[in-house]
Amino acid sequence: MKVRFNTSLMIILLLLLLPVTLFSSPFYIAINGSDNNSGTIQNPFATLNGALINIQNLRSEGKLKGNVEIKIQSGEYRLTNPVMITNDLWDGKDTLFIRGDEKDMPILKGSIQLDSFKEISENLWAVNIPEASLFGSNNIHQLFINGERATRARTPNDGEMFLTGDVEENIFDSTNVINNGLALQRLSLTDKQLEALKPAIGDFPNVIISVNHAWDRTRQYIRNVNFDNPAIHVINEPMHSWNKLDKSSQFFFENSKAFLDNPGEWFLDLHGTLFYIPYENEKINNTIAEIAVVNQLLLINGDENKQLKNIYFENISFQHTRHLFPQSGESPNQAAAIHSASIELNYATNIKFDKCEISNVSNHAIWFKKGTNHSTLSKSYLHDLGMGGVKIGDFNKPDESDPFTNNIIIDNNIIQSGGYEIPTGVGVIIFHASDNTISHNDISDFKYTGVSMGWVWGYTPSVAKRNSIVYNHIHHLGWGELSDMGGVYTLGQSEGTVVSNNVIHDIYSYGYGGWGLYTDEGSTGILMENNLVYNCKSSGFHQHYGKENIIRNNIFAFNLLSQLQATRVEKHLSFTFTNNIIYFNSGDLFGRNRGVNWHLLNQSSDYNCFWDTRTKDVMFNDFSFSEWQAQGKDINSIIADPGFVNPQQFDFRFKRNNITRKIGFIPFDYTKAGVYGDPDWIKKAILNPQKIEAFNKIVNERVAHEK
Repeated sequence: MKVRFNTSLMIILLLLLLPVTLFSSPFYIAINGSDNNSGTIQNPFATLNGALINIQNLRSEGKLKGNVEIKIQSGEYRLTNPVMITNDLWDGKDTLFIRGDEKDMPILKGSIQLDSFKEISENLWAVNIPEASLFGSNNIHQLFINGERATRARTPNDGEMFLTGDVEENIFDSTNVINNGLALQRLSLTDKQLEALKPAIGDFPNVIISVNHAWDRTRQYIRNVNFDNPAIHVINEPMHSWNKLDKSSQFFFENSKAFLDNPGEWFLDLHGTLFYIPYENEKINNTIAEIAVVNQLLLINGDENKQLKNIYFENISFQHTRHLFPQSGESPNQAAAIHSASIELNYATNIKFDKCEISNVSNHAIWFKKGTNHSTLSKSYLHDLGMGGVKIGDFNKPDESDPFTNNIIIDNNIIQSGGYEIPTGVGVIIFHASDNTISHNDISDFKYTGVSMGWVWGYTPSVAKRNSIVYNHIHHLGWGELSDMGGVYTLGQSEGTVVSNNVIHDIYSYGYGGWGLYTDEGSTGILMENNLVYNCKSSGFHQHYGKENIIRNNIFAFNLLSQLQATRVEKHLSFTFTNNIIYFNSGDLFGRNRGVNWHLLNQSSDYNCFWDTRTKDVMFNDFSFSEWQAQGKDINSIIADPGFVNPQQFDFRFKRNNITRKIGFIPFDYTKAGVYGDPDWIKKAILNPQKIEAFNKIVNERVAHEK
């Protein structure tokens, strides 16, 4: 006899046998909720931390098992402290989903909204900040107007800089310092610079000088002004021999009401009154002003003995953090490495951020810091950042007993517009971390490097190996403010690292070092292939010094001063340079200034195509092509037009393949670089045309000046 099963009944019986469903009903958070509620949609919680405490209590009592979903309803959630998730709040036995509304994502804000402005005059508004007494006027350094970052009053105005004169460090004793390891530095001023500073004397000692020097930034309170022999004094760390303040440095003054002369600028006096110059289109009745009061927004902290795990964030916006400027000032710090991020992870695994936003923050966006692995940031929008975008690994080298960060994936993100507080921030930086993937991101509008990898100098051991930097669109970096930067910048022994299929363009430094691909001190074992690099100031590729790197099947085009550069001559094989196309219409092939030792290096160069649109007689330093080949270099390389479809419009597809076949060049689809997915997301990644216009203006003015 056949037994007939009722399928529906069987499913019900199976479910009854389970101790609990695999996915409980969602818990809700809403702006009108209470953490004393049950967390239902009718009785939601008020805060994320409150929800986590209630959920963990249910789990510890055995009343809740399986995956958990928290839904954060639309609205603004003001934070007075960071949200902190630890092993005590989430046991990690299952997966915790924290989701916001997809169409109107909730905002976790680390700011307070100010009272309405009052009109002082036609072009000046003011508002009193009672909170200034609570936070201290010296602890309020950021202002956001209608969701846009405002500029603290400065001179010259945004985008302009003075140049320094002579810089001296006064010697007080045998150690050359005054106390606590600090030095007194004297910066000479011109009469014009002194005149710009004089009206600010009433705001001393709170007036600040911010100085860019090469790849660093020094920012200090002005301690004294000398009017007879124009100069200012600051107290600072003694200058590093490798990057001193000098006549090539750029600077501006800030934080005086006397500098308040441009729309979008603000100044907070010692009495707690904030002054603001509105833009023409801003109306006082619908202007919202906010000040950041929280340093970080989200901390995910496991510990060395137990990683915090299995948390998934989706459709949440993180906004408004402050960066406090200490009374001791800020000394140089490459890549703003020591500074915090708005979201920070330590000793965590399987943490994912998808379709999130981090904006209007004054530090870095997100930091996968100590002992964190197998975690992801995807399809997220990081913009208007005080420093850099993403940091991976600790800048301090981990002990052998301390696990280092690895297997972090940063994929399909828009990472734009940073360096507003400290210009040395990087789009994505990998410190002491391995096996990470940086892919399909749009990284642009930073004052410094796009992607930086490695954190040792020279040939000392490094754990930063097998990192992949692939299919990224990296562009419009530098803005003529800092020097010694790259679209992709590498340091140290990095065996197994791949830099491929990236499109890198419009890298413009202030002085030297606007490079596309830049293998710096001790870069070793890196493969760079299938990259399109164009419109870089100094050259498309530069190796300071390194070992056994492979540079192949790349297109280097239209780089301004030179196309290729190399600096330090070493006995070992520095790099192999094969199957590349070099196409240019300005500057030299190998450069005439910094990095002119291409012809002296121990390197293997062959099967390349060189084309200078101005002449068929391409010069290899002071050698003709035949003289160059007579030295055993580029024996099978050619001088020929590669046949791009429309290079003037940056269309580097090929009309024919006869040249590529001769040099063994394999055409690659460079249009795949950058973000992918729905058209709106791809459109969102396009840099504002006004930004591009401003960038091009800086380049054109500098080029004209240098000629």
